[in-house]
Amino acid sequence: MSATLSSTRTRAALRASARISAELLLVLVMAAVALWVLGRMWSVVWPLVVGLLLTTLTWPLTRFLRRHGWRPALAASAVTVLFLLVATGIVALIAVPVASQSGELTTGVTEGIHKVREWAAGPPLNIGDDQITGTVDDAVARIQNSVGSMVTAIVTGVSTVVNGVVTAVLALFLMFFFLKDGPRFLPWLTRQLPGRLATDIPTVAARGWDTLSAFVRSQAVVGLLDAIFIGLGLWVLGVPLVLPLAVLTFVSAFVPIVGALFAGLVAVLIALVSNGLTDALIVLAIIVVVQQLEGNVFQPMIQSRGLGLHAAVVLMAVTLGGSLAGVVGSLLAVPVAALIAVVWNYLREQLSDPPQEPETDESHTAATLPS
Repeated sequence: MSATLSSTRTRAALRASARISAELLLVLVMAAVALWVLGRMWSVVWPLVVGLLLTTLTWPLTRFLRRHGWRPALAASAVTVLFLLVATGIVALIAVPVASQSGELTTGVTEGIHKVREWAAGPPLNIGDDQITGTVDDAVARIQNSVGSMVTAIVTGVSTVVNGVVTAVLALFLMFFFLKDGPRFLPWLTRQLPGRLATDIPTVAARGWDTLSAFVRSQAVVGLLDAIFIGLGLWVLGVPLVLPLAVLTFVSAFVPIVGALFAGLVAVLIALVSNGLTDALIVLAIIVVVQQLEGNVFQPMIQSRGLGLHAAVVLMAVTLGGSLAGVVGSLLAVPVAALIAVVWNYLREQLSDPPQEPETDESHTAATLPS
């Protein structure tokens, strides 16, 4: 005889499902509102995020100076100036060798164009000069017809550059104030919050700071590995500008996906101009192998250890962040996922029942003895 459904249990299950669905819907609505507010405040939030990331990178030196008797303002000023000098040195390390060899690179580019034209004129393509000239004329005509679009794109690009400069300046000032007054922030925040929030939010903030520091360190390690392996490959092949390309690879590692593509494209182009097609293809193969090792081995392993995230979670976070917000989403995906994990672990700690201590033999004996 088949069992019949209980109407009481069915109604209870439906009520529980409806209540859980309503609560989840409310949480999603609140998350959407928070993201909308964050988007409206992005011009302020983005410099704040960059300033925090720079602070995690420079805080160890500041802490060392403060522990050795330096006043907070002096230590923060010295580290900020040193950071500016290092950033300027990196730019000079890339720009000066490129400028000194710009004549050779220009000559190589011209020769490369002539070689491509000679190759295109021969079999199997057999493209004549008239066809090439006609193609160039068509390209020029299209460019002339799209002057308005090009002006709009240039204006947009200039606006992006200006916004980037403003963001960098704001982030630098915020980094200085974070280095100077950062240790006083959590005690101040504790005094401003009521009740239990005075304990919960500072604790989560301290754990989040440790997580951001681990993220920056892991990115630096990954970038250093990329720079070493790619630099060695360029050096073995005799490609010029090895040191600037290695530095560019290290710096680009802090901008996932696009940074690696940009640094790899520059290395391949320089190898093509200076060493020829064969070495350029070898450089391309080296970069592809190193990037695959970075994306699938180095980065997930290092970040999973430093951030307490599984390697698969790191990969999915980068993919989701890139699909939602492009380069910025890829850059912030891993630290955001790690911060969510910090909040979730803290909530689990607060909502979990305290572990029960096992009964000892003495207590069990005392409980069984007659009074």
